[in-house]
Amino acid sequence: MNLQTEVGKLKRVGPKTAQLLSDRGLSTAGDLVSYYPYRYEKYVSLSAVSATEEDRECAVLLTVIGKGTNIRTGGRSLCQFKAADATGDCRITFFNMPYMVKNLPPGSQRVFMGVMKKSPRGLRFMQQPRVYSREDYHDLEGTLQPVYPLFQGMKNKQISALVDQVLEGLPEFEDYLEERDRERLGLCTRDRAIRGVHHPGSMEELGRARNRLIFDEFFEFILGIRKKKKENEGLRNENPMRPERLPDELIEKLPYSLTGAQKRAWEEIRRDLTGEFVMSRLLQGDVGSGKTILAFLALLLCSANHRQGALMAPTEVLARQHMENLTKLKDQYDLPIHPVLLTGSVKGKARKEAYEKIASGEADIIIGTHALIQDSVEYADLGLVVTDEQHRFGVRQRESLAGKGKAVPVLVMSATPIPRTLAIIMYGDLQISVLDEMPAGRLPIKNLAIGSTERRRIYRFMYGQIRQGRQAYVICPEVEEGVMSDLENVQDYTEKLRKIFPPEVVIDSLNGRMKPAEKTEIMERFGSGQTDILVSTTVIEVGIDVPNASVIAIENAERFGMSQLHQLRGRVGRGEWQSYCVFLYTQGEGEGAGKPKRLEILEKTNDGFKIAEEDLKLRGPGDLFGERQSGELGFVLADIYEDSAIMRKAAAYVDEVLAVNPDFKTPHMRRLDFRSI
Repeated sequence: MNLQTEVGKLKRVGPKTAQLLSDRGLSTAGDLVSYYPYRYEKYVSLSAVSATEEDRECAVLLTVIGKGTNIRTGGRSLCQFKAADATGDCRITFFNMPYMVKNLPPGSQRVFMGVMKKSPRGLRFMQQPRVYSREDYHDLEGTLQPVYPLFQGMKNKQISALVDQVLEGLPEFEDYLEERDRERLGLCTRDRAIRGVHHPGSMEELGRARNRLIFDEFFEFILGIRKKKKENEGLRNENPMRPERLPDELIEKLPYSLTGAQKRAWEEIRRDLTGEFVMSRLLQGDVGSGKTILAFLALLLCSANHRQGALMAPTEVLARQHMENLTKLKDQYDLPIHPVLLTGSVKGKARKEAYEKIASGEADIIIGTHALIQDSVEYADLGLVVTDEQHRFGVRQRESLAGKGKAVPVLVMSATPIPRTLAIIMYGDLQISVLDEMPAGRLPIKNLAIGSTERRRIYRFMYGQIRQGRQAYVICPEVEEGVMSDLENVQDYTEKLRKIFPPEVVIDSLNGRMKPAEKTEIMERFGSGQTDILVSTTVIEVGIDVPNASVIAIENAERFGMSQLHQLRGRVGRGEWQSYCVFLYTQGEGEGAGKPKRLEILEKTNDGFKIAEEDLKLRGPGDLFGERQSGELGFVLADIYEDSAIMRKAAAYVDEVLAVNPDFKTPHMRRLDFRSI
């Protein structure tokens, strides 16, 4: 067996299972090895009931006393048991699991693993514990067992068995790091890291394994962008644009003045497009800082030079919004441009016509999604590529679009607030323009972080805003009720709000599991003002611009990262009205409990770059199982904030390596898969 062995050739993998794995991007043994656990079950030593600590995970060997009871309440069933050991008793509750009455007959002895709680009267109870036979738990006791991201048709046990089969069949993983360098960098071998991340012997071993794999992710990423930068620096602009007047004429006609930061960025973009070398520039600015108008100016300059410009957005809704906004500018200021929209939902005759206009050159500005990089799309003379929300696109996708022409200039836009020190490393292949000013007249969002027990107060305020003609978002971390029953979910929350608000308040819900067409329809309904309140998961973080929305309430705010909360907040404050963001938290509620520090920072400032810097300070070394924020940047384990020290170490080592060997490659590493970005 080797890393290229197809999963279909593994034992106990039939055609159906092989297809399920392949659909998830797990086609080879190497893919399975790189499919890391997202958390681990820690099988603690058995405790006596009397020795358990409140609100701490424990495992207790108990005997079931009497027959369990099944009752129905609030649309769900509760299955309850009394169980005890020699030191005390405990109440066990299962939700929507009526079959447990048969599985746990009177007198049966089982190990119950879960969080032990106490009622106000001092009675111990466990809810939804995991149940094991004494023998099975004996084999697991004291170990860390991997829990993998699951998908339909596959169970954790199956994935774990396949990963183990691969690890047993593969020889020792080769290492690109010399032993002396590993020791100097404080890293374990790649073989030990890969095997250790799947089956760590301890938390310390897990930490060492993850640090090595995180270093590898950063190393390969930074190595790639350093090489790309070298290529870009020497790439001459064979067809520089002429400095036409059309963009300047639009700037003069706009009903507002560009900020100083916008003017500086526009001069940098214009200089690149008309200069000696091909542009590769990142335009980084906070939500609402005015990136889009600069992209339109660059596309206008391209059109004025009788060439084509393409703008690729991460969602259909955002692509349509760009098209609508550009069309408004075209009609209002009589711009001599011919834009066309190309997304997945453009079908049949309309799609064929779009292809023909692009191929003939009649369409000079093409706005769309991933549809822009399909093989069937041929450009007459592609002269500029703009990608919106860069972190949602892979480097390969960006290059695929740029590859539709010859040495095409690239402008990358990102609203992800990354500290400049990290941005220089992350976007090392690009020149960076920063928009650090907000347009004049933009009202700053008013923020409030409060305990979720006060949400009725927020509902009253929200209703007042709706009566004034405004709209509101409510963000929940879950789609539906799951294992983490303490988190708010879209499904139940939507029904709850429909009972609280009057019938004339139209409430809709949105989540990432919906089909693209259904999501687009719901977002367009909200965008047109037909819906008053949109209850959603974080799927609305990018791709919806509703100036009329003035309130966003984020439930379980303590569960989200600061950067993500800031991005979500950016969905409001986009119109002329005062807007409000409410962070509702459950963490640490109760007498004497303080407000989470991160939420205090978000209350005080709307500056994304300041938030990013504070986030970096607060995190320190990070939490092994904490919320990840930079998965969208293409990393599986690495986080640019929590692991910034490792990133800097990897960047320094890349520079060392390239100074000695400019053609250095890492053939034994699995390439970072940018398709998932």
